Amino acid sequence: MGIWILNGNVWNDAAGQMEVQHIRVVEGTIAEVTANKPDNTAGYEVIDASGKLVSAGFIDMHVHLREPGYEHKETIASGTRSAAKGGFTTIACMPNTRPVIDTPETVGFVLDKAQTEGIVKVLPYACITKNELGRELTDFAALKEAGAIGFTDDGVGVQNAQMMKDAMKLAASLELPIIAHCEDDTLVVGAPVNEGTFATKHGLKGIPNESEAIHVGRDILLAEATGVHYHVCHVSTEQSVRLIRLAKQIGIKVTAEVCPHHLLLSEEDIPSMDANWKMNPPLRSRRDVEACIEGLEDGTIDMVVTDHAPHSPEEKAKGMQLAPFGILGFETAFPLLYSKFVLTGKWTLGFLLDRMTKVPADVFGLAQGRLAPGSAADITIVDIEEERAVDPDTFLSKSRNTPFIGWKLRGWPVTTLVDGKVVWTE
Repeated sequence: MGIWILNGNVWNDAAGQMEVQHIRVVEGTIAEVTANKPDNTAGYEVIDASGKLVSAGFIDMHVHLREPGYEHKETIASGTRSAAKGGFTTIACMPNTRPVIDTPETVGFVLDKAQTEGIVKVLPYACITKNELGRELTDFAALKEAGAIGFTDDGVGVQNAQMMKDAMKLAASLELPIIAHCEDDTLVVGAPVNEGTFATKHGLKGIPNESEAIHVGRDILLAEATGVHYHVCHVSTEQSVRLIRLAKQIGIKVTAEVCPHHLLLSEEDIPSMDANWKMNPPLRSRRDVEACIEGLEDGTIDMVVTDHAPHSPEEKAKGMQLAPFGILGFETAFPLLYSKFVLTGKWTLGFLLDRMTKVPADVFGLAQGRLAPGSAADITIVDIEEERAVDPDTFLSKSRNTPFIGWKLRGWPVTTLVDGKVVWTE
């Protein structure tokens, strides 16, 4: 049996506005998108999307599912349910699990778990170096064969420039990207927050902007030398934006991502030593926030990702100095950006949707990301009218670590379909 999604508001890029459309799904594929409401829907399941936004399913190219090894924080089952509730239909998971994803067997474990226990599409990255220790490259060819879509030592930067250059050469030969966590370890040891006003006020060591930008600059030069597709993780500083902009202007194959929290929050917003405000990269200055917004708007930064990073309440209770870095992202990403940028008139709805659907699909060569006949029926339906407060007790993630508690937002996903199957609905 197929599905008709009726009366949905679909963004029309050409017209720059939403239009009422009706979408027919057959055997997991979008068969038709039409302004003409069908006279007969016999034999079809009908979803009435009146007054709702209907979009291609959101794509998140930077997430942490924690399994294997950290199942008390999240599992592939709980993480994909959290993603579906946030409207995400495709997610790419980072390899800094325990064991790390550095062998064909661990790639296979993630894919098998995603197939049997997950409810959205899961694309695994594999490590650049064995055990993420920066000493020896993994077997890139075998990892690609097993299903890895790119290589990253996310969570730590690759400190050795020759190691990174060798990795880029190898990845380029396999036509896969290097995804870089940019951080010079010598500048960040023991620092829990940005080097700025909050650190000074509380007597904390700070993480300076140059710790990120030094690696961005180094890697851009290496990418130019090797021809690899180089993708910069979670950009957070004005200097990084400036370097990426220059690299794109001279034709180096570099792409980049930014998280909602680095577009919405600065160190000035941190209210206390509450570790729910501790993340890596840390919240930076207002100048950095504005640079990231401008970078996304002018195309220097390509896409929005969540860096969904669950941790248990017990871990986050250790305080700003000792707690692990990271906040949740799936279930608040779209409402945050819709409320703070689209409803305020700073962005069009189409601009936001593109950076959560079509652009990440194009950057990483995915077939997803479009609401068009012939595409997989990965579809997100969003209530853009109802306002509600962020309440971690309603999250489907196993964790609760968010700084956005109590924020009143609009733009909440209400139904998510993957390959034409409803995987989550209110």
